[in-house]
Order: sequence, then C-alpha cells, then structure tokens
Amino acid sequence: MSIRVTKTDIPDLVIIDPQVYPDQRGWFYEVFRATTFAEHGLPDRFVQGNQSRSAKGVVRGLHFQWDPPMGKMMRVTYGTAFVVAVDVRKGSPTLGRWFGMEASAESKRQVWAPAGFARGFCAMSDVAEVQYLCTGTYNHAAESGILWNDPEIGIEWPLGLTNGGTAPVLSDKDRDAQTLAEWLSKPESDHFRYEG
Repeated sequence: MSIRVTKTDIPDLVIIDPQVYPDQRGWFYEVFRATTFAEHGLPDRFVQGNQSRSAKGVVRGLHFQWDPPMGKMMRVTYGTAFVVAVDVRKGSPTLGRWFGMEASAESKRQVWAPAGFARGFCAMSDVAEVQYLCTGTYNHAAESGILWNDPEIGIEWPLGLTNGGTAPVLSDKDRDAQTLAEWLSKPESDHFRYEG
C-alpha cells in the first residue's frame, strides 16, 4: 500500500491520499493498512467503524470524545461533503483554528484528526455518505460537541450557510451545542492538552 500524507497548518491534522489502481473494470485501493499507517506516524489500530448518510445541507458536528480518547479518520464514500476539524487542545498554538476541505467519493481523500479535535461535516451533494474509522469506542457519558457556527471559530461553511443563506439541517444536539469558550471552562477540557 502506498499513501501520500500531507500536513495541514494545524499540528497532527493530516490529509491522506491513497494510491488508486484503476483498470477497465473500475478501480481498487486500500483504505487502511496498519504497517503503512505506522510508517507515517498514523494510528495503526482502529476499534470502531461508523457510517452516516445525509441529505444536502445537513451539518453534523462538531463532535469529540475524551474517554476513551477518540481520533477519527474520515472519508466520503458517496457524494461530496465539506469535512471540518477544529483544534480544541489546551496549550495548542492553533487552539480554536479550523481546517476544512471538500472531500468526495471521487477524490478518495481522507482526513485524520486525532483526539483533541472537534470534527464534523456538511453534505454538499444531494446525498453524502461519510465513513469514520475511530481509535476509541463510543461512550455517551464522555462525548460532547462545539456549536457548528461558533463565531469565535468562524468556520466558512459552504452552500451559503456562513453568511445567513440556506439554513443547515441540524440535530437538536448540534443546534444546542456549547461554544468553544464554554467547553474550555469545563474541567473535562483538561483531557485535551497539546503535547507539542
């Protein structure tokens, strides 16, 4: 397996481009191989896989979990989505900074965001399916989220969501999520500290 790993301007947050093998039948690529990921300093063990299907304009996130710490590798397997990660690690030089990119089933790009990042996406196509490989199993008692449009973060969402155009489709949990400042004031936020 061969992959290209591209660093973003936020430490530990990377883009993964797999090698794709096309032929007259279609194409093939490996989503994950432990030895290759380990060679690139990426996690070589995932314990849970999730998949969601969303209609255009749905925003999911920004979610994170501190116990057990959950990192996520995200990829779009159908349609197109704008994938986002926000650094919520105390002491990080990029605390509160966000990264977003368009990912699609066609591009096959993946985003790795370790524990200490709040993650989410917006479905841009009529239907978008997103898969996540997770380094921690889900624990309702130790998961939370950040408000998708927290003005202190300032994510520039697509589809006119940022400038008051189309209203996103949100779950009640995401609509009522806390701001980053509210999260950082809680003792649980100490679970995410930048290690440098």
